[in-house]
Amino acid sequence: MGENQQLPVTLLAGFLGAGKTTLLNYILKENHGKRIAVIENEFGEISVDHDLVIGADEDIFEMSNGCICCSIKGDLIATLNRLMGQNDKFDYILIESTGLASPGPIAQAFLLEDELNRSLKLDGVVTLVDCRHIWKHLDEVDVAWEQVAFSSVIVLNKTDLVSAEELKKVEERIKGINPTARIVQTEKAVVPLNHILDIGGFELKPSEETETLGEGEGQIIYKGLVSGQEITSVGITFSGDIDRNQFVMWLQMLLMMEGMDVIRAKGILSLPDSPNRHIFQSVYMMFDSQDDRPWGKDERINRMVFIGRNLDRERLEEGVRSCLI
Repeated sequence: MGENQQLPVTLLAGFLGAGKTTLLNYILKENHGKRIAVIENEFGEISVDHDLVIGADEDIFEMSNGCICCSIKGDLIATLNRLMGQNDKFDYILIESTGLASPGPIAQAFLLEDELNRSLKLDGVVTLVDCRHIWKHLDEVDVAWEQVAFSSVIVLNKTDLVSAEELKKVEERIKGINPTARIVQTEKAVVPLNHILDIGGFELKPSEETETLGEGEGQIIYKGLVSGQEITSVGITFSGDIDRNQFVMWLQMLLMMEGMDVIRAKGILSLPDSPNRHIFQSVYMMFDSQDDRPWGKDERINRMVFIGRNLDRERLEEGVRSCLI
């Protein structure tokens, strides 16, 4: 790794039984040609195959396929610092989060903490979904909603246990919560690693999903049964030029007042006197934006999506439109 190069970190989420452990065991044992450091949480059930261990330093195990495995002992940052002492031995870090936790706080820490982002960068949040039991999880456990909402990639696992019609319904419901995530279907958690590594999930770049946000989607709402909080995906599209400074002030005020409810936001803006599209994203209260490629012959349309709890579509649209030139 170069002196100024940041090591990519992927956060692996998913409710209990979704297949995280199966995926991690596959990574540690198969000859996939990638050098990955796997950090399991303290409740992890990974069985380190000692026949495949070629070296060990305390509880950090080096596997014969070039991967490294260790568990979180106390503080995640301390565990990462221990691993960084061996950074010439791997190219990626994959952190397993507990099935009962939202990936949001860890993701925000990577984006905000200088101690972390000097040498590491959050590449994405990958969430495994149990296609057969996701309906029950969403109805009964609020954290299952957040795991989907924060995702850059959503892996629909155990597709062999549901019919084609049921799988289609699961995919539609997942897209209703998070229309910006890429969806991958799989059985037994065997996922091509190029689908979950080097995905740039938190880089400022438009996705195919972002390009079509708001086009007749309206607001899609599903309600969990535990707290009754509505998880919503709101797509907004309209023409005209946006005053960037006014938009930033409005969005920062929104995030300040409702930051823990506005889980994610991203979109494309048309700025006056600029030949380039302007893209933005937010994670909780963190906001960033930058110029993108030229509009060229494309129609200058503002497109954005907000993902969160109890979002008011009319109020969001009114706030964004107030920033028009």
